[in-house]
Amino acid sequence: FIAYYPHPKSCIYKLNSSRNMRNIIRKTILMSGIALTLSISNIYAQSYEWISSTEGNTWQQAKIKLQTKAAQAPVLDIDGSEDGTTFKAWGTCFNELGWDALNMLPRTQQETILRQLFSPEGDLKFNMGRFSMNANDYARDWYSCDEVSGDFQLKHFNINRDKTTLIPFIKAAQQYNPNMTFWTSPWSPPSWMKINHYYSVRSDRNQNQMSPLSDVALFENNTEKRDGVFPHQLAVNDYFIQDPRYLQTYANYFCKFIDAYKEQGIPVSMVMFQNESWSYTNYPGCAWTPEGIICFNVEYLAPTLKKRHPEVKVYLGTINTNRYDIIDQVLSDPRMPETIQGVGFQWEGGQILPRLRAKYPQYKYVQTESECGWGSFDWKAAEHTFGLMNHYLGNGCEEYTFWNAILYDGGFSGWGWKQNALIHVDSKAGTATYTPEYYAVKHYSHYITPGSKILSYKAGKDDKTPVMIVMTPQKKQVVIAGNFNGEAKEVTVKLGNRYLCVTLQAHSLNTFVEK
Repeated sequence: FIAYYPHPKSCIYKLNSSRNMRNIIRKTILMSGIALTLSISNIYAQSYEWISSTEGNTWQQAKIKLQTKAAQAPVLDIDGSEDGTTFKAWGTCFNELGWDALNMLPRTQQETILRQLFSPEGDLKFNMGRFSMNANDYARDWYSCDEVSGDFQLKHFNINRDKTTLIPFIKAAQQYNPNMTFWTSPWSPPSWMKINHYYSVRSDRNQNQMSPLSDVALFENNTEKRDGVFPHQLAVNDYFIQDPRYLQTYANYFCKFIDAYKEQGIPVSMVMFQNESWSYTNYPGCAWTPEGIICFNVEYLAPTLKKRHPEVKVYLGTINTNRYDIIDQVLSDPRMPETIQGVGFQWEGGQILPRLRAKYPQYKYVQTESECGWGSFDWKAAEHTFGLMNHYLGNGCEEYTFWNAILYDGGFSGWGWKQNALIHVDSKAGTATYTPEYYAVKHYSHYITPGSKILSYKAGKDDKTPVMIVMTPQKKQVVIAGNFNGEAKEVTVKLGNRYLCVTLQAHSLNTFVEK
């Protein structure tokens, strides 16, 4: 006990008192016990918050402690040496029909939804937005910023319609997150810039007024089809007129659009030349060949933007085909590395993402549109989206964009396609429901904030149990796991020298957050 007292006389004095001695012994044992407890807690019993969701029972919270021994072979294993991909942004697309749905609600509920979607303190924490240059399939109907045929000087260019729909929608989001970033792409150029002089690619007697005679331009006499790929049959023509005057005017059109939105306080930081050039649509769209894609991006779009908007990045996208040979043909052009900074994938394009990323590691990769389903608004859609996020983030995508955040009633587009959304509005009742898909997104975006590192992942394709390990900017580990099976599933994840051993409920979505 002498070591506790620096002066010998004070030690002798206190040792003469049996009561003081007993107090010293008690304190010493107590302090040693506390230190031992803290040590054991830090090494063996680290606590995690467990958030789980099942159909009809979402966002249930509990606690779980890591174990020193594994219950079974770990499905993932990290040791602290992993670097991982840095995740940058979650976002959604601003569409006219989403704006209409939001405005069917009372003002207070509108503000609640905007806060939950876009505020850094909200549920989903979206910090990025996508919007369409000209109409897309979730516009009310077709329009472009310049439908005056032959206006190569773009004297009639304007965003007047956007000022009544998309721009108010975006500005409402900016009220809750003024630091949002934005990117854009067209679904269709102005109709007069296309070989068929119409906004869609193919005719549909129920959904558009395009002449069926124009459909001959799509495939001509090409009858070759391939199973297992999308599209089964490739377009043989660029639907954008491949004439230098048109191509340069279209590049200028991009710049005019960026200028106009910048004047509205909405800066565009990235563009992609075309949404889904491999979807031959009855709604706004445009088919392109690899040669046309290379020509427009390399010789017109990128040089024009570099001169007039050097702050805007050009990404190749949006890629929605799993025909690897076609995308490889574009990316292998020797001029492409000086043209684009990254590549964007959606739908079938996600299937070739790992292979392309392995061959072209110099590019950034992003997911550009989460798959929208068929208007079911059900738990199956939530599981599907949960698996998509696992796939894209696990394969190096730095950004993830959802399609419609909010739709009303059946979720119908202006061209008859019924789709899902994160929030569903009943137009008659004027009420909103947070769909199962909303909670699937929250399991990821509420915790994987910008700057988080995606350390490891396991796809859920075979055993229907996708798993991911993430390190947040605050150095907190997050484990995300789903079980899409009809029975409970045991899952073990090794985190350094400890193990997360859990039994996941059937058809459950789960997030584990280090405390």
